[in-house]
Amino acid sequence: MFDFLSGKLVEKLRGEALRRGVSIEEFTVEVLSKALNIPLDPSEKVELHLKLAEKFLREAEGFLVKGDYVQASEKGWVAASQMVKAVAAREGLELGSHASLWGYVDGLVEKLGDGGLRRMWWAANNLHQNFYENWMTLRDVKYAIEDVKGFIGKLRKLL
Repeated sequence: MFDFLSGKLVEKLRGEALRRGVSIEEFTVEVLSKALNIPLDPSEKVELHLKLAEKFLREAEGFLVKGDYVQASEKGWVAASQMVKAVAAREGLELGSHASLWGYVDGLVEKLGDGGLRRMWWAANNLHQNFYENWMTLRDVKYAIEDVKGFIGKLRKLL
């Protein structure tokens, strides 16, 4: 996505995004929105997070096909977290930390009475951990990505 930028600039963007707990794409949109003085309304934020969820899910599936289960794991996690952010944005909320994501999902599970949603969220979080520790088997990564697809499908119905 940022092939045209210098390595230093991309690393700075990536580092700042990581520090804020957001994707580099989210951070870039935030910077552009502020620099151009064009605030995003909640519906635009929903659309942004939904598109990012779909993008990262496609990337996760692509990495699975390539046999890169570590990258597939991270993309699967990001897809799930972006979908949570999309649903929260519909309510005018911005989630910026793992704790806020977990708390929001916990509230959704209680509100919807859907314990399966919690299990799928745990699978997504295992993918995130796997990105750093590479402990999941190939089969487990595939099953977890399937759970992420189900998770996204359930949350999409809330939009």
